[in-house]
Amino acid sequence: MDKSWKEIFKNYPERKTLAQTVDNINKARTQITIYPPKELVFKVFDLALEDIKVVILGQDPYHNPNQACGLSFSVNDGVPLPKSLINIYKELYDDLGIQPARTGNLEKWFNQGVFLLNAVLTVEKNNPASHGNLGWQNFTDYIIKTISEKNDHVVFILWGAYARSKKNLINTTKHKIIESAHPSPLSAYRGFFGSRVFSRTNEYLKEFGKTEIDFKLEN
Repeated sequence: MDKSWKEIFKNYPERKTLAQTVDNINKARTQITIYPPKELVFKVFDLALEDIKVVILGQDPYHNPNQACGLSFSVNDGVPLPKSLINIYKELYDDLGIQPARTGNLEKWFNQGVFLLNAVLTVEKNNPASHGNLGWQNFTDYIIKTISEKNDHVVFILWGAYARSKKNLINTTKHKIIESAHPSPLSAYRGFFGSRVFSRTNEYLKEFGKTEIDFKLEN
């Protein structure tokens, strides 16, 4: 975890409850399979707070084996692409002409300041939303509000109804929200495709003197 988060975590009003939640999850790992691996649950916080330029908010981690890696929508090299990510790549091609990558590893985006946050940080194997009532959302709401308060001119990308419900946490007078349907095959044709999310993100960053994101994942 980057040192910039130390005080943020320390000042979280429900930090004792959060610590107990993490402890309970780690104990449960001896009985059931939980994703992502313990050492990757807080991976997104390797990105320094002051370096965040874009937030892409997911709901909870992938629940199939070998997929969840601690970053929303991302999977490790060699893992078959999830369907939502395939659609993200389709929109990226239509928007910026970037050929779909063979890898689902989005760490190149992450290392440029794209904060790939899931609202819920853990999930049971083959059981989506299974950790939705453990209090993770209270913590990640606090994180979203913290980014909104402490940073300037961040692009918040909200895909789907769940992510869009977080709009009230964001100060829209100094940040940009780009919202659309979710890239899932169930909803992508209802407004995700054609949203031009990637070019709109870079247009906003450029407007405020920030380095644009190079969304190309492969040479």
